Amino acid sequence: MQRLDKILSDAGVASRKQLKAMIRAGRVYADGVCVTDEAAKFDEVSVQLTVDGACVSKYRKVLLMMHKPAGLVTSTDDPRQRTVMELVPEEFRKLNVAPVGRLDKDTEGLLLLTNDGDLAHRIISPKHGVWKTYYAEHEGTASQEDVQMFEQGLTLSDGTKCLSAKLQPQGSGKSLILVQEGKYHQVRRMMASRNMTVSYLKRIAEGALTLGDLPKGEVMETDIVETERLITQML
Repeated sequence: MQRLDKILSDAGVASRKQLKAMIRAGRVYADGVCVTDEAAKFDEVSVQLTVDGACVSKYRKVLLMMHKPAGLVTSTDDPRQRTVMELVPEEFRKLNVAPVGRLDKDTEGLLLLTNDGDLAHRIISPKHGVWKTYYAEHEGTASQEDVQMFEQGLTLSDGTKCLSAKLQPQGSGKSLILVQEGKYHQVRRMMASRNMTVSYLKRIAEGALTLGDLPKGEVMETDIVETERLITQML
C-alpha cells in the first residue's frame, strides 16, 4: 500500500506540494471515487487513478545511462548552474528520474539516473561493493608505492578516510582508478594526495557496465534487470 500523493508523484503527475492542493480540491479519483486526503493509501499496482478526468499512466521503474559532458552539475535542480537534467528527455523527467550518485562538474563519463530508490541505494552504498572505474590524466606517473597506498586506504589531509581502492598505472601521466564510494571530489583528492594532480577525469564503468559507444551528451534507457546485473557483477 502506498500514499496517494506518492503514487501520483512517482507517475510524474506533479510535485508532492502541487498534488496536495490538487487532491484537496477534489480533482483526483481512485477507482471512481473522489479522494481528498493525500495520505490515503492504495495498492499502487491495482488502483485506477484519474486526475481531472484523465487516466494516470502507471508508475514504471526506469534506468537511464548518460554520457555526461563536462560543464554540467549532477543535480536535479540548481538556480545558478546548468544541470544534467537538461539532457534528460521530458518523458523521463516526468517519471522523476534522478542521478545515481554524483559526477563533479568537470568530470565526464558514465552517469546513471533512475526513479528506483532501492536500486540507487544498492549502486551507491559501499557495502554493496560496486566498483566505479575512472580514467585519469594527471601529473607524474603512478608508482608501486602509490598503488599500495590506494590499496591500504588513503587518509586525506582533512582527515577523510577512504576505503581500499585500486590504482592501475597506464603509462606516463595516465591511470585507471577504481573506488567503491563517492565522497566529494574523491578521486581527484586521492590522486592529489600522492602528488598526481588530475587534469582530466572520466568515469568509464560501474561494475561491468560500460559507456560503450554512447555519444557524449546522449541519454539512453536500458533494460533495468540486465543493467543491474552488470552493475553489481563483481570485478
